[in-house]
Amino acid sequence: MNKVSIIVPVYNVEKYLRKCLNSLVNQTLLEIEILVINDGSTDGSGKIIEEFQEKFSLKIKSFNKENGGLSDARNFGLEHTNSEFIGFVDSDDEVSENMFEEMYDLAQKHSAEMVICNLQKVDENGKVTQKLTQIQNMPEKINLEENFSLFADISYFACNKIFKKELFQNKRFKKGIHFEDIQLIPQLVLESKTIAQTQAYHYQYLERSDSISKTHTEKGLDILKAVEDVEVAFRSSVYCNKISEWENFQILEGVYTFLAYLAFVKEDELYFKMSEELKKFVKKNNISTLEIFSYQRFGKNYLLSLPLRKKIYYLLYFCKQEKLLRKLV
Repeated sequence: MNKVSIIVPVYNVEKYLRKCLNSLVNQTLLEIEILVINDGSTDGSGKIIEEFQEKFSLKIKSFNKENGGLSDARNFGLEHTNSEFIGFVDSDDEVSENMFEEMYDLAQKHSAEMVICNLQKVDENGKVTQKLTQIQNMPEKINLEENFSLFADISYFACNKIFKKELFQNKRFKKGIHFEDIQLIPQLVLESKTIAQTQAYHYQYLERSDSISKTHTEKGLDILKAVEDVEVAFRSSVYCNKISEWENFQILEGVYTFLAYLAFVKEDELYFKMSEELKKFVKKNNISTLEIFSYQRFGKNYLLSLPLRKKIYYLLYFCKQEKLLRKLV
């Protein structure tokens, strides 16, 4: 059995795929398998996969399937893994050469079901545009029962983590939705007892020029649906008594994350329709404006920690100045 399976869904990324796969085949951890899932690509991605499969046949397993979306491709990969731990890498991103060795060693050292690293955004020239520190002021080994505030604080990317395979025994990414990470990864946390972390910036998230201005649509409502799905898992978990942490999760993901998406919705009619759904979510869950403003992330007031432009955006929204807000945005 391998130590780590790395699942790489591929769809029309010929411009970036070689860099991604090179960063994986050169990992210092030798006992890995790289599952490359060609999800119906129509560009030259398939040929690049064949090239790497032939050159690195002991490391790479390639699969071709009809296009089914990111969740479907990841789930396909999960059905074909044969390792203790599982990681996910997006096919336009890169990782440092010792990412999986360090994270696997931490999992073994601390008997952790999940390990998290930092990530940073890079542009197409490889220049770092933003460092995303994931866990602040916590030890390398985190006991969730004693530090459950982590549940409401961390970012729920799938790509900067490794997961014990058993966590997926009855769990899969939900198909046909956006924000599948927010829907599933918190549920895997709820199945865990120990999480380990490294402060290394192992994951390089590419901010593509063709995706920065992508259209923000009604699919943003999937964020609220994802939070509702996580609530079902939370209520039946061993952590169901951690009510304040759950409420903070609702505020971070259901309010702040949703509003961050809503800010880029261009059509006024759609914007106000989605805004109404947020208001229903807030009312249904009895979330007060005071609770939103006083929410703390890693021990610091979240709103006060944001850049001025974001502070103004959130303050105007909750002070019921949406029309003014739309003019400014």
